[in-house]
Amino acid sequence: MKLPVIDKSEIIRESFARQGLMGTIGAEISSLEHGRIEIRFGFQPGLTQQNGFVHAGVITSVMDSGCGYAALSVSPENYDVLSVEFKVNLLAPAAGESFVVRAEVKRAGRTLTVSSADAFAISGGEEKLIATMLATMFNLPPKG
Repeated sequence: MKLPVIDKSEIIRESFARQGLMGTIGAEISSLEHGRIEIRFGFQPGLTQQNGFVHAGVITSVMDSGCGYAALSVSPENYDVLSVEFKVNLLAPAAGESFVVRAEVKRAGRTLTVSSADAFAISGGEEKLIATMLATMFNLPPKG
């Protein structure tokens, strides 16, 4: 049985706004559709590691949120999602004027949903792939 498509855009935007870390990073949802999300943020010196690149933890956190919200967009009604596993490949230093993460669902199941995300650094309008993630999300049933 295929689950009905539920528009969760308002739920996702409200949830995203409650994430203190995404607010600290300055991340914003720039695109949202069923099974896909795009999150953008600008370079800030306070997000860097010792060599001046945006810290891998920042990039990973935004990719994790992207994978989670992509999964939430296809989850059953009134469900939430929790990360249970992810793998990140850091492909290049996170050096850029701004950054974008694009995440999408690979397979949605009753209990687990697998999503992927790619992170890009943007400089002079050019995008460079800097990291990729494969994540598994648990579909958390409503309380009660």
